[in-house]
Amino acid sequence: MLSRIRLFAVISILLIGVVIGTVWNSEAIGSQVAPGTAEDPVVTKSYVDQLFKQNGGGSSSAGPDSVNTAMQVVTVPAGKTLVATQEGTEFIVRSGKALAFSEDKDGISNLTLGADLTNGKAVANNHLILSPRAGRGIVPDDKVKNNKLIVLVKGGYELK
Repeated sequence: MLSRIRLFAVISILLIGVVIGTVWNSEAIGSQVAPGTAEDPVVTKSYVDQLFKQNGGGSSSAGPDSVNTAMQVVTVPAGKTLVATQEGTEFIVRSGKALAFSEDKDGISNLTLGADLTNGKAVANNHLILSPRAGRGIVPDDKVKNNKLIVLVKGGYELK
């Protein structure tokens, strides 16, 4: 008799679970928004490109003082200074001997070493250098004869 009661209780619980599961809508299913509606519009690539242009991003132009997401090869002759025109400009010195340039007491970041390079400190070749502020950069070491730098640059810059 006790086993019949247990069997009846188990079957009743399972039936109640099935009924509740099929009758009640899941909140996760009910909260999904259909694509293409006002709540989740479908947008085109040209619309997104237009938004990027309006907000100052997505520029594909190259050269000094431009916003670019690709590395550019820049030659810095002796006597010139490569200066960032925006925060976050990155440099990688590929050849030549470079020194950090900064007009204030702070410098540029050597991300490869995890070190701060103040004005006049040597910049190692093939290290990723970040200019945290506009107006900082690198300069060829004038102690090295006929020193010119070949630098990969990502971000806005100018040669002074």
